[in-house]
Amino acid sequence: MMNNEHGHVAVVGGGPAGMVVGLLLARAGVPVTVLEKHADFLRDFRGDTVHASTLTLLDELGLGERFAALPQRRLDRVMVQLDAGAAQLGDLRRLPGAHRHIAMVPQWDFLDLLADAAEEEPTFTLIRNAEVTGLLREGSRVTGVRYTDRIAGTVHDLPATLTVACDGRGSAVRAAAGLRPRSFGVPMDVWWFRLPRREGDPVGGVGRLSTGHFVVTLDRGDYWQCAYLIRKGGDATLRAEGIEAFRARIAALLPWLADRVGELASLDDVKLLEVRLERLRRWYADGLLFIGDAAHAMSPVGGVGINLAVADAVAAARILAPVLRAGGRVPVAELRRVQLRRWWPTALVQAAQRIAHRGLLGPVLNAEPSGPAAPVALDGSGDLVLAPARDLPQPLRLLRRFPALQGIPARLVAIGPLPEHAPAWARRRQQALTRP
Repeated sequence: MMNNEHGHVAVVGGGPAGMVVGLLLARAGVPVTVLEKHADFLRDFRGDTVHASTLTLLDELGLGERFAALPQRRLDRVMVQLDAGAAQLGDLRRLPGAHRHIAMVPQWDFLDLLADAAEEEPTFTLIRNAEVTGLLREGSRVTGVRYTDRIAGTVHDLPATLTVACDGRGSAVRAAAGLRPRSFGVPMDVWWFRLPRREGDPVGGVGRLSTGHFVVTLDRGDYWQCAYLIRKGGDATLRAEGIEAFRARIAALLPWLADRVGELASLDDVKLLEVRLERLRRWYADGLLFIGDAAHAMSPVGGVGINLAVADAVAAARILAPVLRAGGRVPVAELRRVQLRRWWPTALVQAAQRIAHRGLLGPVLNAEPSGPAAPVALDGSGDLVLAPARDLPQPLRLLRRFPALQGIPARLVAIGPLPEHAPAWARRRQQALTRP
């Protein structure tokens, strides 16, 4: 068990936010223990995008070359396929800096990389199979966590000067603290599924939009990660229609995938994500801080949740490390500083997502299709055939006429409103991957 010489930190949750805050605090010399509920990171994550701002952070931490060695696909433009044809929404090649793309990397590889780097620090500990079941308290102050070893079944108390909750939108720590987030209504849930990818398919990410339908396909190399948006609460109704109806729907929307929709053996291959958009009013209590999805669950619009969580972690480590190194309690005012720093970019992104819900996704999903969707055309190289400019909505016509404008949505998604940078004490020179 870590000593409390500099103020021990318990981090609940070994996702991107938890591993990044643990790594940075350990590099500051702060004793930190990350509690991860599972035995490993090998789970079916779907939010596997690492955006340009996070790629820059990895460079600053000396981990850029290690990350580049991971299997990945790169997305440098954002396309939407309408019934009239394709249009380009964003061009990431116009981004500033070294990373003009979004990397799509299996999240377990990303988390293993962060864990390996953190475990090189003498003050870092990762405990797996540790399910947090409660909080330790002295009066109104949180003084640590209680967790169960899921293998041995034993119960342990972990005292901590500060507990950082990074355990996602279903946060057990948040429930134990008796906090409920403010919820914003959303018009959709998401069905996730995979289909094989073949030579001649389009490259990168494609959003397919038609009246009553919206599906996103993400190029993962040998397969497509697909997200089919459904009306909120519509899961049971659609499942009652059966797998054949769903296969036919996808084949009609994306004819270039029609020859492989049979790979969906049953609707057991289609997983439901219940979309939430919510935010805690206060992200802290005495001895306790919430970051990432535990503080603010994001809509999948833009795929920015992971990168906002990582930015939260960087800001928290930079603000709190000097206090933790000094020892003693962490003043509530310092925890408030973290929320003040990260609240406005979070609220801004959530506001943009709410506008997208109301102005685009809600009307599309609630509309009844007037007939079969128009076929999607591919050229000889597998690229989507562009729609005539006259058939595009005005915003898309402007983006095509003035391509420099495509850098604006690219920057909003790939970098965000307030990218965070590694503090000087956490930076390292680039380190090549040394594991066999």
